[in-house]
Amino acid sequence: MRSWTCTGRSCCLRFLSGKHSRKAPVFSLHVLIVAQYFPPDLGGSATRAFNLAKGLVLNGCRVTVVAAVRHYPQGKIPRGYRWRPVKGEWLDGMRVVGTFVLPLVSRGFVRRLLLIWSFAVSALFALPLVGRVDAVWASSWMPGLVYSRLKRRPLALNEDDLTLEDVVDLGLVKEGSLVMRVAECVYRLFLMKGDVVTPISPGYVDTLVRKYWVDRRRVRVVRGGVDLAVFRRGASRRGRRGVFRVVYCGAFSVAYDFDGVLRAARVLHDKESDVEFVFQGEGELLGSVESRVEELGLDNVRVVDRVISRGEVAELLGGADVLVLPLRDFGKPYLGFSSKLYEYQAVGKPIVCCGRGLPSDFVKETMSGLVVEPGNFGEFAEAILKLKQNPELSRMLGDNGRKYVESEASIEAIGKRLRKILEIAVRQ
Repeated sequence: MRSWTCTGRSCCLRFLSGKHSRKAPVFSLHVLIVAQYFPPDLGGSATRAFNLAKGLVLNGCRVTVVAAVRHYPQGKIPRGYRWRPVKGEWLDGMRVVGTFVLPLVSRGFVRRLLLIWSFAVSALFALPLVGRVDAVWASSWMPGLVYSRLKRRPLALNEDDLTLEDVVDLGLVKEGSLVMRVAECVYRLFLMKGDVVTPISPGYVDTLVRKYWVDRRRVRVVRGGVDLAVFRRGASRRGRRGVFRVVYCGAFSVAYDFDGVLRAARVLHDKESDVEFVFQGEGELLGSVESRVEELGLDNVRVVDRVISRGEVAELLGGADVLVLPLRDFGKPYLGFSSKLYEYQAVGKPIVCCGRGLPSDFVKETMSGLVVEPGNFGEFAEAILKLKQNPELSRMLGDNGRKYVESEASIEAIGKRLRKILEIAVRQ
């Protein structure tokens, strides 16, 4: 990765002309991606934006990304990026312009709002560096809308989560309250401005149409994907050092039920001394997870508190025997879709999915893992034990997952779909 800092007009001209790149191929479509979260930030939104950007590049598009500098989830902005209005770099064939964001931990409603607004303003600092574009794809709607209007180009609005519904489910705001009604109106106004809406999950479509009045003809589901060149099939660990490793990798987010996994680890601690649990990542629940590990006396649980590269993530997942997705129980089926499921499948390891709704249905339909009821830590422990005692079952489930992503969920496939959607929007 090569970086540069804007020092004036000459730097902008070199950026626009492409002289920082080793090659200068001719592209048929220039797509601007506006996303607050982008790797090395953690989380599904960052992964989603990166996979689509790289998928577009692999399908012959020229891609410029405007994103906040690395900050999520702990607000730790690296030296060399702090308090700079813009800093750009070349990454996997795309131009990435990082813009200023407040160095705040992403925790609590007020701090999250401050982070969103700081990026909404600072994203416009990159305007002189973007140049002409053909289409805008935005997971950060406000700056994406501004870019679309200034460039007079079609706008695709991404939908990673049903944000307002999630806020209600988490108990942060009451459904039907004045704050919620105002937020829903604002949400509708933004969605009306998009030429296309690209939810990650088919489970979001009905809500977008019925509640937010989005014309169904403008909704185009673009699922998550995985970079198969990075996330390769992992080698079997069977018998290696006599340890059976269960891994969770990602953000320590309120969307997940880590306590249930830890209680399952307690059950297995007393039954199976060779089962090891590894939790890797950062996030607002990190402290509570570490405290709970100490409280339960879990010497079979290891918490890795650091951000790692995509290659290191792939290596960690590939070195596991079982990968877990412990979704929190919101009292109703989960409509969203975790992008880490594709990464889990890509390394060819069985999944234990704790939850109800679209993710658990997906694991069942692709026959890539076992599904347990949320909150049932005894059943969770039994599922892990079943996979440990049945290596052929584990191998079959892992193989099924790998075959699925190879045919349906590569970043080339999702990039091709998004390119077609944007080309139609441009012609209209």
